[in-house]
Amino acid sequence: MNTNKSPQSDDDAQRDLELLDRARAGDLRAFDALVMLHNKRVYGLIYRMTQNREDAYDLVQDVFAKAYQSLSKFKGKSSFYTWVYSIAVNMTLNHLKKAKRRDAHRLDDEKSGLADTVSMPDHLTNANPRRELDRKILQKKMNDALLELSEDHRTVVILADIQSVPQVEISRILGVSEGTVRSRLFYAHKQLQSKLEEFKSQLS
Repeated sequence: MNTNKSPQSDDDAQRDLELLDRARAGDLRAFDALVMLHNKRVYGLIYRMTQNREDAYDLVQDVFAKAYQSLSKFKGKSSFYTWVYSIAVNMTLNHLKKAKRRDAHRLDDEKSGLADTVSMPDHLTNANPRRELDRKILQKKMNDALLELSEDHRTVVILADIQSVPQVEISRILGVSEGTVRSRLFYAHKQLQSKLEEFKSQLS
């Protein structure tokens, strides 16, 4: 995984800033354009963190509403998508904590969870090149393993391995050092690899 290349080009970042300037000046269409540009990826991030479509849809609305209300607070020290991702991650983690306290964290539609789109790191999926495991079964097991990770560790895996966000951007999104991002990612990968090895041993 390339940890330096941003999923957003310089031209895209500049386009976002121009739309942001217009939105700050009261142009609602400019902010609507920003929502359209980033809505899909933000929804994907939140859905993969919550595994609940209804919650993800509601949270996306809340994230962009909060972003609009906070436009004056955005100082341009990061890209717009990094800022919105930070809002999305914080709001989703708060949602998960509240849901856990209510004992109401639900999982919906197991067949269409992370297994639909997860692309696991090569060192996890190719740990044993001599054996070809059924892809759907493997993905289901990896999905289950992801859900067993803590929210902090699951978040870095989703951002780095699924959404291809560079580690430097993840550190800005989460408000932690790059070293902490690397540490969490290393620990999460070890946990996932352990689960995969456990599954493979059961097939032997």
